[in-house]
Amino acid sequence: MVRFVSSSPEETMSIGEKIARGLKKGSIVALRGGLGAGKTCLTKGIARGLGILEEVTSPTYTIISEYSTGNNSPSLPFYHIDAYRLKGDDDFEALGGNECIYGEGISVIEWSERLPLSIPPSAIIIEIALLDHGRRSIDLEEP
Repeated sequence: MVRFVSSSPEETMSIGEKIARGLKKGSIVALRGGLGAGKTCLTKGIARGLGILEEVTSPTYTIISEYSTGNNSPSLPFYHIDAYRLKGDDDFEALGGNECIYGEGISVIEWSERLPLSIPPSAIIIEIALLDHGRRSIDLEEP
């Protein structure tokens, strides 16, 4: 396990950029953490590290947002998935989530703990927790 500690949104995004350097086609990042933990901020950093120039926003209402990475040749789809509103794995599958995470792109899934059967053992698990004074611990566990 690797632990990062972030003291600001900018630091959280920088940590996301570092994480992006290790991602490749087929990578799945499963984010866990409570409301306001910094999941979307970390995802924005990952997207920035992958060369995505578009503004990455929380896909809470769209559930799955797709972007195109800029640092890869050819570019890869980047799926930003928010499982907060899903009732579980069946909802995820019905929305085509499995096609995203088992496809040719890179997937980041917020609220991944709501999809216990859909997250493969090969996923990178990241747990974000609030600490004191607005700091966050970001624990990364690779398979």
